[in-house]
Amino acid sequence: MKSTYKTRAREVIIAYLNEHSEQRFTAKEVYESVAGRVNGINRTTVYRNLDRLCETGELLRFREPNQDSWYFQYSREHDNCDEHMHARCSICGRVFHLEKPFVSRFEKDLLEEYGLDLEPSQTVIIGKCSECRDK
Repeated sequence: MKSTYKTRAREVIIAYLNEHSEQRFTAKEVYESVAGRVNGINRTTVYRNLDRLCETGELLRFREPNQDSWYFQYSREHDNCDEHMHARCSICGRVFHLEKPFVSRFEKDLLEEYGLDLEPSQTVIIGKCSECRDK
């Protein structure tokens, strides 16, 4: 694993992610928010930091159906995010971590029924959360 430098730009990006931990966002939104907070920060710095956070499992990356942009959601509080499946509300965008034993049962059934070996960290189930359903 690559070592991570603790730069001012990285600190500001992490602060943004913490402030928006229950929301999805694009790399462009992160850049536009943090650009004024640190002198000399550029898009490349933001994208590089987001990529590294995805590699370590601290940041989820997913695509919306029929969209060109990647969306992100911060998940630092969840260790071993690569073992989770994720569910996302189609209305508010909130991402939920689906834990074992649900994931284990789903993986087993999917393999037995369809011969498909699941990659949990790359899986996003889309539906409506209870809060959005109740509105």
